[in-house]
Amino acid sequence: MQRANASAELMSVDEIVRIAKIAISLGISRIKLTGGEPLMRKDLPEIVGDIAKVPDLRDLSLTTNGLLLDGVAKVLREKGLRRVNISLPSLNEETYRKLTGGNLQKALAGVKAAIEVGFCPVKLNMVLLKGMNVGDVPEMIEYASQTGAILQLIELDPINVTDTYYSTYYKNLDEQEEMLRKKAVTIEKRPLMHNRLIYHLPKATVEVVHPIENSDFCMHCTRLRVTSDGKLKPCLMRNDNLIDILTPIRNGASDEQLKQLFAKANLLREPYNKS
Repeated sequence: MQRANASAELMSVDEIVRIAKIAISLGISRIKLTGGEPLMRKDLPEIVGDIAKVPDLRDLSLTTNGLLLDGVAKVLREKGLRRVNISLPSLNEETYRKLTGGNLQKALAGVKAAIEVGFCPVKLNMVLLKGMNVGDVPEMIEYASQTGAILQLIELDPINVTDTYYSTYYKNLDEQEEMLRKKAVTIEKRPLMHNRLIYHLPKATVEVVHPIENSDFCMHCTRLRVTSDGKLKPCLMRNDNLIDILTPIRNGASDEQLKQLFAKANLLREPYNKS
């Protein structure tokens, strides 16, 4: 579930779960709840619980800033959520506040709760920003080693940011990868994630995430997103080929008709980057 606008409350629990059921019936076995911030929905435990009950679902995960996770992690785990990604750009309180406007201690409490209730894995998403948090990487690696979380170093993607923001803060991950190569005990490739590299250090695991707007990613992409206002979105980089599934649901469409909408969305899939 991907946030498209400020109308996240427009989709009911039943509507979200029905879309998930149709997706799973078509062979989609992994679902990630994202945002915006999904924990802003008070009914998220109900959504998680109902999706988790669907037969043939293999994985149900969540991406969050973690600020509200401390109070709800246990119930989400009990409802069937399996793993979480928590955005954590820095362990420096001032830097964290500048980048997010949030309270670092609340985010760390969310990380602690996620680990304690047994989410596996817990991943920490750190987008590297030039002049802001590049120097915080060693501390983040140490924090990952202490908590048992996996650190994801993420290269800034030009999607959804202005050209000025991108040119100001973009920093490639070459230096970090060179450092990781020297320290790694083993290096693993994730073939289903476009050969993303995972560096297994003596006491921590660090995954490196490069921007996805490239031909290799596009040629092998099998993802389908659902926006918060009920549109099937075949491509992260495009908004001109969305398929409205919420309106048909509200107009009484059958499951078979909804499956046809998924098929139509899949036919609209094409590599955004073809070269």
